[in-house]
This record gives sequence, C-alpha cells and structure tokens, in this order.
Amino acid sequence: METGSPENTGTAADEQAGTEQAVTEQAGPERVGTEQAEAERATEPAWTGLPPGLLRMRRLLLVVWLGLLAVGLALLLGMLVGPGWAAFALLPSALMAWGWVMLGRNWRSWRYAERADDLLISRGVLWHEETVVPYGRMQLVEVTSGPVERHFGLASVQLHTAAAATDATIPGLDPAEAERLRDRLTELGEARSAGL
Repeated sequence: METGSPENTGTAADEQAGTEQAVTEQAGPERVGTEQAEAERATEPAWTGLPPGLLRMRRLLLVVWLGLLAVGLALLLGMLVGPGWAAFALLPSALMAWGWVMLGRNWRSWRYAERADDLLISRGVLWHEETVVPYGRMQLVEVTSGPVERHFGLASVQLHTAAAATDATIPGLDPAEAERLRDRLTELGEARSAGL
C-alpha cells in the first residue's frame, strides 16, 4: 500500500511554512493599518494645555461676583418685600454651581500646538473652534497681564495678523512661558516673512 500520493508529496515542514505564510498574509493588512496609525500619531501636533491657575482665577471671580449678588439680592428682597422672597437669592447660587462646571469644561478645551509652519489654537466645548495662524502672517505678538492675572501669576499671548478676523489669544499662561512663546513666534514670523 502506498503511503504517499502525488497530491500529498509535501513534508510537515513545508506545511508548517505554508501555514505561517498564510497567517502572516492574514495579519498583513492589520499590521499595515497599525503602522499607518502610528505614523499619523507621530505627525499629530504636540498639544499644550493651559495651566490650572487660569481655572482657579476664573472660578474665584465667579464665586466672588455671584456670591456678592446672592447676598445683596437676599438682603434687598428680605428688607423690601419680605423674608419669603429672599429665597430668590438661591438663583445666583444655582448659577454659580452651573458656572463652576462650565468653567472647568471650557478650561480643558483650550490648548495650543506649535508646528513647523504655523500655530494651532483649539478651544470650545459646544462650538469647537480651531485657529491656524501661519508664522509668516503674524505682524505683532503681545504679552498682556491685567491686575487680576498678575495677582495669580498669569499672562496672555495675543497674536495679530494682517486680517483682523484671524487675531488669536492664548490666555492664562505662566509669564515665563508667555515670553518664551512670544520670542519664538516673533523669531519664526520674521524668518517666514523674510522668505516671502
């Protein structure tokens, strides 16, 4: 009796190699997809969020202004209309709780990224907005800091371009980071505009 037929002439090693090749071919598109995803992630800009000091400042201002409004409303309604009407002073308190959450969401939505040719600024929770400012179009980069911002150790960077609609601001940065960003953007802007 013959043990091998013309159809079964391969050895076990040949069968194993064929199985490994089939498995590699099946995993090929997945591997290529993974490599493409890694390449896309490598080209993604490195986003930088805003420091938590901005959130603390905004929340403190919210509590101070709405707290004063609630106390003033309670006293005014309590003396003029009656103690029952003073319950309307809870409305600013409810608004304060809602604003507390919304300020946190808004703060988390702000971020910026420095790319080779432009600066990206992303913000917004309900209406997401992303601004692209090419370095060669920048005319002026300012660092501003009001009295409240200075108290919290914060500064804002404002970018001015030829078109007023594309002016952009990055609020609540550490002053050293704001100055570094201003110097870098000014340097890149001069280099790009010289090439035009």
